[in-house]
Amino acid sequence: MEQKSEYEVVFYETSGGSCPAEEFLAALPVKIRAKTAKWIEMLERYGPDLTRPYVDIVRGKIRELRIIFGWRQFRFLYFFCGKYIVITHGFIKKTERVTENELVRAQNIMYDFQDRLKKGEIKL
Repeated sequence: MEQKSEYEVVFYETSGGSCPAEEFLAALPVKIRAKTAKWIEMLERYGPDLTRPYVDIVRGKIRELRIIFGWRQFRFLYFFCGKYIVITHGFIKKTERVTENELVRAQNIMYDFQDRLKKGEIKL
């Protein structure tokens, strides 16, 4: 299953310069950050060919990177933009399904990213 990636993972950054995914990641314990880094590497390597248990489609273009550590579940929502995988933000999953608030947040980030990309405010 070894293949060279045609994808690159990027973290969404607001127009003000903050990065929700990096901020969430930085607050996690070292072991969880290390496992997340390995999952992100797999996502970058396999792109849309990576499947459960690592990733899942949540709604429309929004997908989730699924990290389980002990009894806790961590999620990073993302979408594809050409050859880029844009990670919107991360959170600790506490309910059976991803909450509507997290989905709306990811969709709003996706729309903002796409709009700013079209305007040339984001360079990939």
